[in-house]
Parts: sequence; C-alpha cells; structure tokens
Amino acid sequence: MVIIDGASDRGSKTPLSSARKPNLDEIAKMGINGIMDTIKPGVRPGSDTSHLALLGYDPFKFYTGRGPIEAAGVGIELKEGDVAFRVNFGTVKGDGSVFDKIVVDRRAGRISDTDELVKAVNEIDIGVEFVFKRGSGHRGALVLRGDLSDRVSDVDPKKIGERVKMCVPLVEDEKARKTAEIVNNFVQISHEVLENHPFNLERARKGLLKANVLLLRGAGKVPNLPKFEDRFGLKLAVISGTALIKGVVKIIGGDVIEVEGATGGKDTNLNSKVKGALKALKSYDFVLLHIKATDEYGHDGDFEGKRRFIEKVDEALKPLLNLDFSEVCLIVTADHSTPVSVRDHTADPVPVTIVYKDVRVDDVDEFSELKAYKGGLHRITGNDLFNIVLDLINKAEKFGA
Repeated sequence: MVIIDGASDRGSKTPLSSARKPNLDEIAKMGINGIMDTIKPGVRPGSDTSHLALLGYDPFKFYTGRGPIEAAGVGIELKEGDVAFRVNFGTVKGDGSVFDKIVVDRRAGRISDTDELVKAVNEIDIGVEFVFKRGSGHRGALVLRGDLSDRVSDVDPKKIGERVKMCVPLVEDEKARKTAEIVNNFVQISHEVLENHPFNLERARKGLLKANVLLLRGAGKVPNLPKFEDRFGLKLAVISGTALIKGVVKIIGGDVIEVEGATGGKDTNLNSKVKGALKALKSYDFVLLHIKATDEYGHDGDFEGKRRFIEKVDEALKPLLNLDFSEVCLIVTADHSTPVSVRDHTADPVPVTIVYKDVRVDDVDEFSELKAYKGGLHRITGNDLFNIVLDLINKAEKFGA
C-alpha cells in the first residue's frame, strides 16, 4: 500500500491532475479505481485516524488521541498510564509569560536540527517524571508519568497570530486539574530555557526564527489495540520518515523498517524508500510505504511545489510496474486531501487504485481525483478498502453460513 500523504486537492485543476505522472497513470490503467472517504463522507481526517482506518481499525472504536501514537513513533517506550502529547517547536514573540505571547510560526521556520534544544528541555525540573523526544523536522513528543489524566486541552492555538493557550482540564477531576497545571508549568519553563538558548540566539543572529516554544496537543493515554497479525494473519511493516505513521504501525504490532534518507520531509530519499519497500515484500505480507511531503506542500499553499513533488514521486514509483501482480496486490492512494487553497486537511475524497490479478479493470486512464470517480470501485471508505483487499487476497472471513 502506497500512501501519498495529502496528495489530492480541491477544484477543477489540481497539482495531481496537472502533474506529469506516466507511472501513476499506468498503474491506474492496470487496475480498478475509485474515490475514497478514509473516515466517512464529510469527516475531515487526521493522518492518524485515516491510517488506522486504512489498516482495518475503525478509528471511532480504536482511536485514543494522537499523542501516544506520535510518542511510539519517535521511540519512546510507553508504559500503562502514561499521558502523551504531540509537540511542535514553534516561534512566539511578545512580552510577559509564554501565554501572553503571540505565535508567529507553528513550525519555527520548519526547523529540523533540534537535538540541542531537546537535550536542554530534558534537563528542566517540573516536579514529575517526563520524557521528551524529537521527531522529524519541527516535531516531537512528550510523555508525562504519574497519576495523571489525558482529559486536558491543547496548548497549541493551531493558528498563527494568536496567543499560546493555557491548558485547562476538560472534566471536573483532580487528576485533570493537576495535569493541566503540570502542562502549563512545562510550557512556561521550557520557553524560558529555549528563548535564551545559545542555539536559538545564533538562529536569531542569522535572521532565522527562534524555536522558543513547545506547542502541545493531542493528549492521550496509551491504547491497547489488538495486534494486526493476530487480527488478519498478515505480518506488517512500514517504511516512513514520519514519526506519527511509524507510531500507528508500532501500536498495532507492526515493524518499522528504517531506510537511508527517509526524512519525512521534502528532502526525503524517495528511491531509497521504494527500494526498501520492494525488499521488505520478501519478508512481510503487508508493506505500507508512506510519502509525506505532498501534505507539507499543501499546508504551505504551494501548488507548483506540490505538483513538482508528485512528479518526483511518480518517477520513484516506476519500479512498481515490474511487480508480479499475480503474487502482489498493489494499492495506491492518499490518506486525505490537503488542498493548497485551504492549507489544511479536508474531507474531499481521495483517489484509490488497486492492481491485482483478476480485478475488474475499468476505463480510468489517469491517477487523479478528477478521474478516479469514474472507476469501478465507485465511492468507498477506508475500512471498505481494507475489506476489499482482504477479499481479493482470499484472507476475508465469511459472514454467515
């Protein structure tokens, strides 16, 4: 399964429809096509919930928050009772406490070299045990340990030009109140450390944005999900440079395969990832190949950048045309749309193609959101896709006698 993150768009001309992509178009010609609501029509998917759905896990039943997934993805060994948060390094400006300051960039200029800052944060004292690790680029994850609650609000305002939010309890509960207090203390103390850290002072001298605030969101407790191999009889692996997607696979018992140059960003080594995925097919039943940067270009509102990156993806995927489709089932899709006009995820359905022996090949001749709707799959959901694939490979259980 190849997931081109946020690849689809909105409107009559999209980066995907206007890109030169002979290999993706050939894949569409070889298979059966359709459009897909990864969650359900009208529901804006997160990357975490959509990937759970695409892997056969109903997110309305199994999703407990993004924090634990992100934490697992960055390599934090989670324990029962841990409360985890997704974290962005961001930039704030203004006077007073961190909660009086304005967020001017939620990604600190898409900073990527955060090791020194992470080390400094891990040395602060907030009165409880915590673990903070970096993810790819500006991302990270925080785990708080103790008798705490995940029923607390986000600190991240999710918009530039707004103040950092105070964390508040979402229920009338002493644990939630205590957790919110700890979070606010952590955000304030870490801001004080980051604001005057030599690394950030040097960035400011170079005209770069300081990574001087940690924006927390997506609090959740460690989920106990049924393992993928136990449910479906398939050994699962993922190749991705993105901590969140690694985390989704880890929490359902899959393996993460690290390949050289997989950054989760615009500089990722696409050829290395494809090569690694093909190699993994020799040892695993289900290989998920995730490509992130299309989503980043959508968030940046960069139509031409997104189109050009799709063309790079297309070139890298050419070796997939040589697969033996009597033995390998190939799925190509996106996890959600990230239109450049919106700069965020939307519920616009995504294109999906399945290539395998004996599929009912339709007349669609282009991999795009504007043509896929004419295909034989029609309009399906993420869970539908997984069930369809299980049936195609003769792994589906009979319903009834």
